[in-house]
Amino acid sequence: MRDNGTGIAPEARDKLFQPFFTTKPTGEGTGLGLSISWDIITQQHGGMITVDSEVGAFTEFTICLPQRPPGAAGRVA
Repeated sequence: MRDNGTGIAPEARDKLFQPFFTTKPTGEGTGLGLSISWDIITQQHGGMITVDSEVGAFTEFTICLPQRPPGAAGRVA
């Protein structure tokens, strides 16, 4: 999904998925949302999340999840 917001500065992009990193003022954000998202997507599902951004133009996150064999999804042991 791509937005048309202010974009993310290159120096902040390297830290986006680190726990407790936030660009908000102190007390206005925990900095856990993208860290938790990264953990769920990469560690729990074996996927990938990437970010592309241009300051003053857009930010775009791409999420890729592996395809499971047919019948594997939703199977209860």
